[in-house]
Amino acid sequence: MPADERVYAIGDIHGRADLLEDLLVQIEADDAARSPANSTAIFLGDLIDRGPESAQVVQRLMDLGAGSDRVRFLMGNHEEVFLKALAGNLKALAFFVRIGGKATILSYGVSEGDYDASDYPELLERLQASVPQAHVDFLNGFEDMIEIGDYVFVHAGVEPGVALSAQKPQTLRWIRDEFLHHREPFERIVVHGHTVSDEVEERRHRIGLDTGAFASGRLSAMGFEGANRWILQTGGALA
Repeated sequence: MPADERVYAIGDIHGRADLLEDLLVQIEADDAARSPANSTAIFLGDLIDRGPESAQVVQRLMDLGAGSDRVRFLMGNHEEVFLKALAGNLKALAFFVRIGGKATILSYGVSEGDYDASDYPELLERLQASVPQAHVDFLNGFEDMIEIGDYVFVHAGVEPGVALSAQKPQTLRWIRDEFLHHREPFERIVVHGHTVSDEVEERRHRIGLDTGAFASGRLSAMGFEGANRWILQTGGALA
């Protein structure tokens, strides 16, 4: 990391507002215990779906980042699909439901009864009426890639053999096997979420921070300063 810079990267939250609060407390305490630095928090995407409190996570992080350039957010594939659905794409809405979107829809106040009674056009109307425009604007402002020092932060990964400057947003949000099976160095060490592992995956060319928080209870973050890295993590009680 550049001199006087400290970064905390936070893995996929997936609607676990309880774990988010726990981890934010840990990060605040960790940051305060270290020497003064310019500290930035980077959320790696997939704030929503699967867990029970997606709307609450979005609101909490929107409040956290308000007026600050030291809290940054990457667009995850779940946010991408959510936004497409909210824009009126019924195929995206159907896919959204298949990948855990029901929990998000319920978190925005649509009742279980209304959800079950709705076809997709009706469900779209209910969802559009329930999600605040401020949340839509917030999610639409998420970044695709953040480069700091020797690291690049993305949601899913990067396409091997392609310069960082030429990476496509869809790749950064969705790639999996081609990236995960690659063994050679990239331009920078890639810090990512998207693919669940039991523990933080720390390799010489990539670091995976998605530890399946929505099911495992382990929401993971990593701190970066100078040449040092360290892990912060919630306790892992099952949901």
